[in-house]
Amino acid sequence: MLSPYEELWEKDLPNIVEDLLLADADQSSGISSSRSKRDKTRVVTYQIPHSAAVQIYDYKEKKPRVVFGPDLIMLGPDEQFTVLSLSGSTPKVPKQLNVIALLLGPRFSTDVVVVETADHARLSLKLSYNWHFDVPRDNKEQASAATIFSVPDFLGDFCKAIASRVRGSVAQRTFDDFHKHSAELIRTAVFGKDDDGTVRSSLRFRANNLVITNIDIQSVEPVDSKTRDALQKSVQLAIEITTKSQEAAARHDAEKREQEARGQLERQKIEDEADAEDARRNLLELQSKSMVVESTGQVTAEENARSAAAKIEGEAKVKQASQLAEATTIVSGNKLRLLREEQSADIDYQRDLNKLEISKAKDLADIEATKFKSVVESIGAESLQRIAESGPALQKKMLQGLGLKSFVISDGSTPINLFHSAGGQIGLPGAGK
Repeated sequence: MLSPYEELWEKDLPNIVEDLLLADADQSSGISSSRSKRDKTRVVTYQIPHSAAVQIYDYKEKKPRVVFGPDLIMLGPDEQFTVLSLSGSTPKVPKQLNVIALLLGPRFSTDVVVVETADHARLSLKLSYNWHFDVPRDNKEQASAATIFSVPDFLGDFCKAIASRVRGSVAQRTFDDFHKHSAELIRTAVFGKDDDGTVRSSLRFRANNLVITNIDIQSVEPVDSKTRDALQKSVQLAIEITTKSQEAAARHDAEKREQEARGQLERQKIEDEADAEDARRNLLELQSKSMVVESTGQVTAEENARSAAAKIEGEAKVKQASQLAEATTIVSGNKLRLLREEQSADIDYQRDLNKLEISKAKDLADIEATKFKSVVESIGAESLQRIAESGPALQKKMLQGLGLKSFVISDGSTPINLFHSAGGQIGLPGAGK
C-alpha cells in the first residue's frame, strides 16, 4: 500500500514500442483488445517467443543485455526495448517492419533482383534465401549474443549484398550462357568456391553471425517486352530445332538400323551358303571314307580277330604259367614252413627233455647230498674222525708186530688179480687192457 506521501510512478515508452506491445498482446491472446492505452503504473512485461531474442538497454548502467526465448521478461525502471526496423515486401523496401523480438531462424526471405547480362539483356530474378543466426543461445554469452543486434536492418543488408554479387557475376555472362547455367552461376556468385574449386555450402556475415544456407531461383523473367518476345521466339525456335534434330536423328537411326539389318541378312545368307558347302564337302568325305572302310572292313576284321585270338591265347598261357609258378611257390613255401615247424617242435622237445634230465640229476644230487649230510650230522664229526683213524692205526701196529717190509692187504670181497699185476710189472703186450 502507498503511504500518504507516495504515488505510483508511470513508466513512459516510445509510441512504436507501445504499438508493438499492444499488437503482440492481441496476437498472443487471439482476440482484438479494446483498450488503446496500457496502464503505465504497471510493470512492463514481454513474452519472448521460441527461437527469438530481445535486446534491452539499461540507460542508467549504460549496458545492454540480450534475452533468448522462450522467456518472460520485465523491464526495469531505466530499461528500454531495442526496436529493429527491417526491410520488407518483395522486392525489399527499407523500414517496412518494426519488431522487438528478433527471430533467429531458420527462416527464408524472398527478393527480386534486376540484372543485366554482357549482351545487355535485362532480367528480373526472383530469389529465395534460407538463413539463420549462428550464436550460442545462452543468456550467459552476452558478448556473442549482442552481435546479432549490431546490424539494425540485417534483411535489407544481406539482400543488397547478395544482389550485388549476383549482378556482378551475371554482367560477365551472355544471356545464352546465363540461361543454360543460371543456378550454378548464382550459387557460385553467392557462396564462392573453396581452394579446390568446390562451391561452398553457406555464406556467413561476420558482423552479426548471419548464415545464408541456401538460395533458390524461383523465376527468371526478362524486364524488356522485346527481350521477352525474343526469348519466347528463341525458345520456340530452339524447340523446333530440337524437334527437327530429334526427327532427323530418329530417321537417320532408323535408316542406319535398316542398312545394318540388310547387311546382316546378306552376310547371314553368305555364311549359310558357305556352311552348306562345308557340310556338302564333309558329306562327300564321309561317303568316301565309308566306302573305303566298307571295302577293307572284312579283311581288317578277320586280321583283327586272328590277332586278338592269338593275343588272348598267349595271354592265357602266360597267365596259366604264372598261376602254376605261383602254386609251386605256395606249395614249396608250405612244405618249408611245415619242416621248420617240425624242426622247431623237435628242438623244443629235446630242450624240454634236457631240462627235465638236468632237473632230475640236480634233484638226485640234492637228495644224496642231503642224505650224506644227514648221515654225517647223525654220526658226528668226532665219531667219523675216530672211525677213519682206527683202521690205519691198527694195521700199522699189526705190521709192526709181524716185522714185514712189504705186503698187500686184501679182503675176500675184492681179490687181487696177480696175473695181470705181474704182466704189468714185466711189460707184457696187451697187459692192462
